[in-house]
This record gives sequence, structure tokens and C-alpha cells, in this order.
Amino acid sequence: MNQTSQTPSDTSHGSRLDTLWLVGALLVVVGAIFVFYRYQSDLNAAIRAVVMIAGIGIGAFLVYQARIGKTTWDYVRGARVELRKTVWPTKQEAVQTTLMIAVVVLIMAVFLWGLDAALLKGVKLLTGRAS
Repeated sequence: MNQTSQTPSDTSHGSRLDTLWLVGALLVVVGAIFVFYRYQSDLNAAIRAVVMIAGIGIGAFLVYQARIGKTTWDYVRGARVELRKTVWPTKQEAVQTTLMIAVVVLIMAVFLWGLDAALLKGVKLLTGRAS
């Protein structure tokens, strides 16, 4: 049985490196936000937008370098694969289903209204407040 075992130092090193990647990403994004708002009067809006987009892109790249980023990206890719397998209803099926739901809701509303009215009348009869 071949099992890859990590020593505590290997796990700790990966964890520290992951933390550094995530802190670096946070600093880059916060720095981009700072530049965007700090130099609002000094820089053109297009330049500030480019700095913001670049900061977010670099931050995303740095997050991807960490284990949590790779795990999240694998999850997103798997979700996209599953989304492609989805069979979407046709327009006719969607309309028919919507109409069926509307009819059932209407029937339930009338039923509950009638039940409420009957119970109210029964309570009034029992309490002697019937008019």
C-alpha cells in the first residue's frame, strides 16, 4: 500500500505558504482599492479603473496559488460540467408548469378562505356573537 504521508513540517510549510499567498492577495486588492479612492482627483477614472481591475486580477492569481484557491477553482469547474448536463425545459413545458402552479395556488387560496370563513362562523356561534 503506497500512501503519501506528510510530516508535520511539510503540512505546516504548505499552510504558511498558503497564508502568505492569501495575505499577499489581500494586500494587493486593498492596495488597489486604496489607489482607486486616494487618487480620485489626481488620476483619470479610466486609469483608476485599470489599476482596480489589475489589482483584483493579481489578487485572484495569488489566491489561486494557495490550496484553497485551487480547491475552489476545481469546484467551479466541476459545477460548470454539471451545469452543462442540465436538461432545461422547453418554453411550452415552462408555461404549462407555471399555469399549473397558478391554478393550484388559486384553488388553495379559495379553500383556505372558505375554511377560515367557516371556522370564524363556528367560533362566533360558540361564543354567542353570531349576528
